Amino acid sequence: MEQISHTISAIVEDEFGVDVTPNLSRPEAQFGDYTTNVAMQLAKQVGQNPRAIAEKIAEKISEPGAFEKVEIAGPGFINITLKPEALLQLLHAEPKPIYSGKKIVLEYSCPNAFKELHTGHLYQTIFGDIMSRLLLVGGAQLQRTSFGGDVGLHVAKCLWGMRAELGGKDPDKLQALGSNKDAFERARWISAAYVRGATAYEEGADNKAEIDELNKTIYGFHDTRDHESPLAQIYWTTRQWSYDYFEAFYATIEVAPLRYYPESETAPVGLKVVKEQLEKGNLKESEGAVVFEGDESKHLHTRVFVTSKGLPTYETKDIGVIWREREDYGFDHRYLITGNDQKEYMRVVFAAAETFSPELAGTMTHLTNGTVRFGDGKKMSSRLGNVTRGIDVIDAVREKVSELVDDKSLVNDVTIGAIKYVFARYRLGGDIAFDLDETVSLQGNSGPYLQYAHARARRILEKLGSTGVPTTVRPEDRALVRKLGEYREVMELATQELAPHHICNYLFELAQEFNRYYEKNRVVGSDHEQHRAGLVAAYADTLRAGLMILGIVAPNKM
Repeated sequence: MEQISHTISAIVEDEFGVDVTPNLSRPEAQFGDYTTNVAMQLAKQVGQNPRAIAEKIAEKISEPGAFEKVEIAGPGFINITLKPEALLQLLHAEPKPIYSGKKIVLEYSCPNAFKELHTGHLYQTIFGDIMSRLLLVGGAQLQRTSFGGDVGLHVAKCLWGMRAELGGKDPDKLQALGSNKDAFERARWISAAYVRGATAYEEGADNKAEIDELNKTIYGFHDTRDHESPLAQIYWTTRQWSYDYFEAFYATIEVAPLRYYPESETAPVGLKVVKEQLEKGNLKESEGAVVFEGDESKHLHTRVFVTSKGLPTYETKDIGVIWREREDYGFDHRYLITGNDQKEYMRVVFAAAETFSPELAGTMTHLTNGTVRFGDGKKMSSRLGNVTRGIDVIDAVREKVSELVDDKSLVNDVTIGAIKYVFARYRLGGDIAFDLDETVSLQGNSGPYLQYAHARARRILEKLGSTGVPTTVRPEDRALVRKLGEYREVMELATQELAPHHICNYLFELAQEFNRYYEKNRVVGSDHEQHRAGLVAAYADTLRAGLMILGIVAPNKM
């Protein structure tokens, strides 16, 4: 594609004296391998009929005989068909490392300690992990980070609920309770304590006052480094339980570990910045609080950074994590993934950060994800908390997969593959329609279907014992070889846009193309066995490579 683009650009410069980057795309196979509308791009600029422009360009392109065929279509589209040897070269092309040398921080997942990860965390963690793989394919020097609350009102509510369950502040009772529970069971117990505390906070003024005071006490554990008092011991122990749970959850869904920044570490950094910016006039005092004044012309609303009680808000803690990540990693660019509901909030935080430190301008990108919904369009929910736990979704998929897969050793790989694929299929930002039957189906555009397609190709190769390397393209091979050659372009597009749905669409289309080829062309025992086996191997390797970028295991048997 680059060579064709460069050739067309040179011709346009020579013929029309115009510097242009032509738009190139992949048309339907019957129209060739590439098409460009460069003639329509130029028509107005050079004052000529686009079809006449296209004919001049096509004539020049055809002169060296570099292409199999060059044709004009419609009002001036130029359709280009590659020679067989060029199609074969594309099978070995590698994606460009577009992020080479760039220090990039990707922050995602971001669960709060003392809470369980819900369906939104499951989606965001998986999508963030896939995005991190794309950045690595692009050559980035990548750091994966996460940020969450280990202090704040939700923690105070949780500790209040724990005290009610334990009958006081006895840390020995806590140790006895947790000794026979795994990380997920401990997280479930913590979550139940939070629900008790949250309910109590809403039901009585005395409870509310007590929990508000407890909130200050918890901040004090960090300020005074108190690890010895009974309540502090409960706090530090259950905070570690939360961290253990995060690690167990990430291991379950087979994603890379994250550097976790707790709010207790970022709040002091943020407060220092706030104090400095207040002195510089970039923040204002308002009724005892410290605020960042909005700008209606930029659609920025006013936000509180320090409350009238002197406590840092989420805004200050978010400033703290930006400063910490910059100090720790010196990033060239920072990506942050949150839910759609954080879009306007983060606009203000980013604007404040760029006001405080102008060199941050243009170095941060906020990406948002939609809501995971069941196939009927209803938001996933449960009576405990207000959203389904991530582990509930995993267990539901696992149960369904167990019914479909005979080899029980494959259940985990297929379960995780199904979940990752359904999340990767959607462009980031929109809601996710999570239909359980479609997610685990062995037919249609699903992870299990592609895993099965890979296993099927490996079974064919197993029967052959050895394979050749394609050195030519027979007429019946052309559509499959053409599709295989699109892999590099798809990967570059997905990497540039950080959009894995391009990979999903491609892999599904590739599997369909192979099925059409295999139905018409016998491999084992044919006169062209080694040649066709080489194509099967290239297909299987491409499937495996694409699935690997999505974090999905490609089993050899299924």
